[in-house]
Amino acid sequence: MNVPVFIDIAVPLQTLELRTFLKALGAEISEENAESGLLTDLKNIIEASKFCWNLNNEADIEMVFNGIISLLLVVPVQEAESVVTLFCEKVGKLPDGDKRVPLRLRMLSNLFYGLEEEASLRYVVLCSMVRLAGQNDQLSWVPVDLEKIKRWISLWEISSAKVQMLYRTLHESLTACNMREIATKVMIELLGTYTEDNASQARDDAHKCIVTCLADPNTFLMDHLLSLKPVKFLEGELIHDLLTIFVSGKLTQYQQFYKNHTDFINSLGPSHEENLRKMRLLTFMQMCENRKEMDFSVIQEEMQLDKDQVEEFVIDVLKTKAVKARIDQIQEKVIVSSTTFRTFSKHHWQVIRQHLSTWQNNLARLEVNFENVSLIQSQVQQ
Repeated sequence: MNVPVFIDIAVPLQTLELRTFLKALGAEISEENAESGLLTDLKNIIEASKFCWNLNNEADIEMVFNGIISLLLVVPVQEAESVVTLFCEKVGKLPDGDKRVPLRLRMLSNLFYGLEEEASLRYVVLCSMVRLAGQNDQLSWVPVDLEKIKRWISLWEISSAKVQMLYRTLHESLTACNMREIATKVMIELLGTYTEDNASQARDDAHKCIVTCLADPNTFLMDHLLSLKPVKFLEGELIHDLLTIFVSGKLTQYQQFYKNHTDFINSLGPSHEENLRKMRLLTFMQMCENRKEMDFSVIQEEMQLDKDQVEEFVIDVLKTKAVKARIDQIQEKVIVSSTTFRTFSKHHWQVIRQHLSTWQNNLARLEVNFENVSLIQSQVQQ
C-alpha cells in the first residue's frame, strides 16, 4: 500500500522536517535528530504529534500522520512494536469533545493495510481500530468479518492470550454497537480458545457469552454452549442453571427460576419480559417437534396467554422462521410443517440417518423402475 508522505525525501530529512514542523506548532521537541537513530526519532515525533490536532484542516492533519506512518513502515517489523503501539495509543484514544473519529480510524487503517498481511503487528493496530470504532458506533469503518479475522490470526501466529484479547475487544465493540448476532459468534470463538487447563480463567468470558446469547432475540439454539469447557466450569452456578433452562427447559421452569432468583435475573441485563418472550418461543418450538396440529386453546394454556393474544404470538413465532406453519383461523388451530430442534442429540443424527437411508432405497427403486420402463419401450419399438 502506498501511503502519501509528509514530504518525499530521505528518511533522516523527513524526521528533521517533522521535528521542525511540530516545534512550530508548539511541541517541546528538539529540531535535531536523535543520535540513537530512527526509533527514538519516531517516539519523539509521535509523542509530539498531539499538536497536529490543533490544525483546522483535516487534510493537513492526515498528511502529517501519513508521513509518520511511512516512517513506521520503514522500521523492521521485529523492532517496530513499541513505536506502532505508541502510535495506536495516541491516534486511537479520543479526547473529550473530539469528533474526528472517522479521520482517526482512517489513519489507523492506513497503517494496518500498510503493514504486510502476515505481520503480527497488525494485531496491535486492529485492536486499536476495533476499540475506537466500538466506543463511537463506527464499526462500519472496521473489518469485523469473523472468517477474515480468523484467517489473519492464523497468518500472524500470535499467542493465545493475544487472540483472546482481540476476540474480547471485538465482542465488546459489537455488543456496544448492538451487533449481537456477530458478537455471539465472536464470544463462542473466544471460549473455544481455552483448554481444560485454563478454562477457569475464562469465567467472566463464559458468563458474558451466556448473557449475550440470552439477550440476542435471534439466537434460539444454545445447546452447543454447554459443551464449551469454560461454560462447563460454571456448572452448579445460577448462570449455568439458567442456560440449561433456555437450552431444553419450558416456560414454567423459567418462571419458577425467576420467582426464586429475581434479583439475579434483574442483574443480568435482559429484562424479565424479554426472557419470557424468548422462553415462550422456545417452548412453542419444542411443542412443534412432536405435533402436526395444535389448537389455540392448547397454545393459550401452555404459553399462559389471553385468548386474543394467541394469534399474534404465533405470527411473531413465524416471523423468526424457527417454525414453519400456517394458521387455520376458522378451526382455531395451527398446522405445523416443520420446526427447528432446540437440541441436537445422537437421537436426531440417528433419525437423519434413517431418513437418508430411506431416500437412498427409494431412489434405488426409482432407478430400477426407470430401467424397466426403458426396456419395455425399446421392446415395443422393435
